[in-house]
Amino acid sequence: MFDSSKIQPHFTFADLREWMREAEKLGELKTVLGASWQEDIGLASDVVVPADDGPAVIFDEVPGCRKGFRVLVNVFAGKRRAMTLGFPEGLTKQEISEAYFHHYQQKQNHLPSVIVDHGPVFENTLTGEQVNVELFPTPVWHVNDGGRYIGTGCYSVTMDPDEKWINAGCYRAMVQDRKSVSLLMVPGKHGHMHRQKYFSRGQKMPLALVVGGDPLFFFMAGTEHPYGVCEYDIVGGMRGKPVELVRGKVTGLPFPANAEIVLEGFLNNDNRKNEGPFGEWTGYYASEESAQPVLEIAAIYHRNDPIILGVPPIGGGSDEMARYRAIMRSAMIKHELQKAGIPDVTQVWCHEIGASRMLHGLAIKQRYPGHAKQAGVMAASCGASVYGCKMVIVVDDDIDVSNFDQLMWAMATRCDPDTSIDILRRMRTSPADPRLTPDQRKVHDLTNSRMVVDATRPYDWKDKFPRVNAPSPEVTRKAREKFGYLLK
Repeated sequence: MFDSSKIQPHFTFADLREWMREAEKLGELKTVLGASWQEDIGLASDVVVPADDGPAVIFDEVPGCRKGFRVLVNVFAGKRRAMTLGFPEGLTKQEISEAYFHHYQQKQNHLPSVIVDHGPVFENTLTGEQVNVELFPTPVWHVNDGGRYIGTGCYSVTMDPDEKWINAGCYRAMVQDRKSVSLLMVPGKHGHMHRQKYFSRGQKMPLALVVGGDPLFFFMAGTEHPYGVCEYDIVGGMRGKPVELVRGKVTGLPFPANAEIVLEGFLNNDNRKNEGPFGEWTGYYASEESAQPVLEIAAIYHRNDPIILGVPPIGGGSDEMARYRAIMRSAMIKHELQKAGIPDVTQVWCHEIGASRMLHGLAIKQRYPGHAKQAGVMAASCGASVYGCKMVIVVDDDIDVSNFDQLMWAMATRCDPDTSIDILRRMRTSPADPRLTPDQRKVHDLTNSRMVVDATRPYDWKDKFPRVNAPSPEVTRKAREKFGYLLK
């Protein structure tokens, strides 16, 4: 039996460059020279990212860009996914999620960051006429994208003007010209909340856009943490020491001292430029171009030989974004169900095929009538799942919900469509949802319905439910130990 409490994060690397050295030791980092930003980097990503064990790839000597100005893709796959989160090798994806769950639910593991005077990110400072975001080898990721997206593995640092708490949130960023990028912020996200406070007062919003660094910052910025919680503190806890931050010389906003590239400036509501379309995490161009506020860049900071962290959505349930979010969101939903007092939720998995947002599986040990429905409704509407969820399937604890075949088998055999399915309407969804109707898009109605499926044995007669003929875990283990050689 796996005991997640015995798996603690351990500090393995200090920044993206040390991460690359660790990935190289695992034999999972490859270098490509001479790939173009116009097409080749995107094409190579289409090849390596969908594979569950595809390599990380660093692109250098990009034509038209300085040698040493690089792009890194596919950090979360293969053996390096455990290493990236600071966990030891050899864990399955479900075990990594369980280890993360054990850590995440312990708030005392969060460590406040510290401010330092200097850091490698200040090795190069560009201001005034030197500001030129086009220096970097920003790719065109998909053939139908509306522009070059420097911000895919990025995060925006903002501060609540009233409460003064710092948020790091993921919002895609498209290059507009030498001195500006446009940011798409979705209503309800913390960065958008900050933005509305500034804009409602007729003010520009100070913002620092980090486009390269330790991948864990990006992962944490892209998941739904509670309001008022700073992602830097969570990273500090995961890394085992406080994050060292420097303050931007224009806005004073804090960002990691060892970040690769930071664009600092002000988001201007009165300066809007068309952004998009962009191939999104759902696997579609679900939203067309729209006028979005522009980040007017006052300063660029970058290390020598800087690295853009690229995390392009590929879609179809087979990309890096789905992989890392599945591990983290599964743990977060389990944590929220536990906090809500729902007993004996033994396993949660947010399936990659639904981009970790649209399809969730829950396993429970049934304790009372209605237990499955209670767990399913909560899992469809808690903070970590409410955005974009479409289906929650609740099963008994003999099912491994991270195994898609097992989950579908349980739904096909234990669910009665007439009595086992509930529909929740007018729930929160994403503008990337391809099922939003044209009329909904016209009025910005970002709501959907979702299905909660009770695929457990009916509680009132579960003891009379037919026995399964599949081997138990113990029998399976015995069979593999004795005859596993036949599969080699």
